[in-house]
Amino acid sequence: MSVAQPDVSVIIGAYEAMPYLIDCLASVESQTIDPARMEVIAVDDGSTDDTGEYLEEFAARVPMPVTVIRQDNSGGPSGPRNVGLGKAAGRYVFFLDADDRLGAEALERMVAMADRNGTDVVLGRVEGINRKPPQSMWGKTLDRTDVFSSNIKFTLSAQKLFRRSFLERHGMRFDESLWTGEDALFTMEAYLRANGVSVVADHTCYYLVGRADGKHVTKSGSYTLRFDSARALMNLIAEHVPAGERRDALMIRPFLVTLLPQFGPKYLKDSEEVRRHKFELARPLTEKYWTEGVARRLKVEERLRLHLVAEQRPELLTEVVRFVKAKKQAPALLEKKGRRLYLVYPHFRDERAGVPDSVYLAAPREARAFPGYREGAADSVLRRAVRKARRVLTAPGGTAAAA
Repeated sequence: MSVAQPDVSVIIGAYEAMPYLIDCLASVESQTIDPARMEVIAVDDGSTDDTGEYLEEFAARVPMPVTVIRQDNSGGPSGPRNVGLGKAAGRYVFFLDADDRLGAEALERMVAMADRNGTDVVLGRVEGINRKPPQSMWGKTLDRTDVFSSNIKFTLSAQKLFRRSFLERHGMRFDESLWTGEDALFTMEAYLRANGVSVVADHTCYYLVGRADGKHVTKSGSYTLRFDSARALMNLIAEHVPAGERRDALMIRPFLVTLLPQFGPKYLKDSEEVRRHKFELARPLTEKYWTEGVARRLKVEERLRLHLVAEQRPELLTEVVRFVKAKKQAPALLEKKGRRLYLVYPHFRDERAGVPDSVYLAAPREARAFPGYREGAADSVLRRAVRKARRVLTAPGGTAAAA
């Protein structure tokens, strides 16, 4: 008599996870989905506390099948996740970190969402406990969306429901050469390849827990690892999406979330040697992927910092970072009868600095907050430039049409 295929395999990578593992496994045990419809694959990644023993006790007493694998420490979450994925038999897989928790009914709701809509990835609403998770993608439940028409690019953690046949068809695994950002690479690839993504925004499916001891599965590591992560994600996006508006829309994520923090307040504490190295590491990334299309999608202070990094102007960046760290509000300068609004951050219209006015020009979504701004009657310099470039590119032969 054959055993029915489980609907979902819950994959848990665990390292030094006690006592957080207790609540994590309790959230699995209390799921409303029939225990016969799920399996748990738990990988103890060389823990020296009671993690492995507790996993085995859990496996011995719960009604659903549980496989416990104990291995030497791999140094990061990718190895355990790949081991678990190789053992999974479910139609779907869900990656659960050992210090986090599932919400009530999470698996039942996410599996039903994927089955109903035929989507390959399902995001369940995330709430934080002593941690702040991304928020912008939970405004509305979406039966079917994609990475271009929603904010899902700002949640690239691995804690999603993935259709396993989809992962196997594309040979998808976590990159074990990356020490941070490996989940972002995996999830972005899934978004780009998926036949639809669903979002469960009206029910909390996952609790992201901040550990008091700071020992999360992902190790913080050197700043160079952040550049490795940014490079890998940018290259992945470029591999799947041709240059243009759609690529620019996705490139916001690695520029804003991974690269920009390296040139934030922590930059002020860096030695001169580290500062120089950060600029060196950023140079090939900005040369390839920093475009007008990316720049105009950012707030002025974000755009200004990245512009100075792209132009290799460390002598100007420090003052801007100090201004940002002080949380000062840059004065607004209205021109063109209120239709153009500049934010006067350091070096604005300083001839010696030579930073273009367009870097300080607020996009409408940012400018609306300032009294006196009049939207819509005049296009920004950046938008006109982008439109002109598009006309050139789309003309026959790739050149501008004859006047």
